[in-house]
Amino acid sequence: MASMGKHNPLLGFIGQGWVGKNYADSFEDRGFDIVRYGLEPEYAGNKDKIADCDIVFIAVPTPSTPEGFDDRILRSALSLVGGKKAAVIKSTLPPGSTSRLCGEFPNIRIIHIPEFLRESYARYDVDNPERLIVGVPEETSLYQELATLLVDIHPRANHTQITGAEEAEFIKYTHNTLGYATIVFANLLYDLARQHGVDWQKVKEAILNNSWYPSKYLDPEHKGGRGAGGHCFIKDFAALREVYEKDLPHDTEGLALLRAFEAKNNQLLRVSGKDVDLLDGVYGKS
Repeated sequence: MASMGKHNPLLGFIGQGWVGKNYADSFEDRGFDIVRYGLEPEYAGNKDKIADCDIVFIAVPTPSTPEGFDDRILRSALSLVGGKKAAVIKSTLPPGSTSRLCGEFPNIRIIHIPEFLRESYARYDVDNPERLIVGVPEETSLYQELATLLVDIHPRANHTQITGAEEAEFIKYTHNTLGYATIVFANLLYDLARQHGVDWQKVKEAILNNSWYPSKYLDPEHKGGRGAGGHCFIKDFAALREVYEKDLPHDTEGLALLRAFEAKNNQLLRVSGKDVDLLDGVYGKS
């Protein structure tokens, strides 16, 4: 087992939802000493113990709301990490967030390791990761040592990459928003295919018979409805559009495209009754 200094690291986990719980379960089953803190009654009393942990994994909500991206829960979690300890943010962040948070919490080291878990197969994906992206805010020996340790204690991934924190943040948003856009466009093609009497399954089979094409996102009717749903896709596309509006306000065509994707996806979800509660959380009831 990897060590931190002269002892095995004590690992903390803030947030015991489906992401944090499955990571904590995996590390515990692999023999690490861990401390869990969350809102659940069995973990709520461990709040003060987090400060003693060498490395704290944070998997808490970073919602997009009608008022914009909200990182208050994350910042509250970071305040629990002990001085000179390390925090690993699993929550999805807009580009530039990790560096900004480092400035707000200068007494701890902060690294961003985005998760790429499927909600229905979260534990399997934790134990058998396709990719491990470790984002460091500074190229210093201290951060490189921490990044190497984190790679060492995670399950071996098919692809491992130590990169800048902003690249790690952007990789996660790229992953989710490309999936979202593919789902929305596949729904448009699906409706047009039906209009022409075309068997969509035959189209899908032909498209997927290419090694370069993603093997998912081509099922327009999925999990009881239409459109890109789930806890991540809806909020992350909204957050990306918000960042785009702020950083590239003069790209009227690009902004119109992003807003059109949102409008069409919202229509698909609402008409089919899929994940309307998640939609309301991001955009408000309408």
